[in-house]
Amino acid sequence: MFSKLRPYWPMTAIFFLIVYFAFHALVGEGGLLTWPRRTTTLTQRAEQLATLRHERAELEARAQLLRDASLSRDLLEERARSLIGFSDPRDYVVRLAPSA
Repeated sequence: MFSKLRPYWPMTAIFFLIVYFAFHALVGEGGLLTWPRRTTTLTQRAEQLATLRHERAELEARAQLLRDASLSRDLLEERARSLIGFSDPRDYVVRLAPSA
């Protein structure tokens, strides 16, 4: 019985390989059917990147004001008050919960 099927083994193996790769081309992690999900993920990550770039630009501007060459007295005073807890008796202190 197996002697009659022996010539068909290579063709059967190739057929299953084609089916395997076609299946993963459609439904795999990088498949054609997952395209909308990847597009939405890419859009979310692009928005996240824009937010992080904006935050970085703000932090770089604040760091520039704290350098020796261009020291901002107001920013230095603000940082000292927040780190040390120093305040003038005439100041109104409003404590906020730290943001996550």
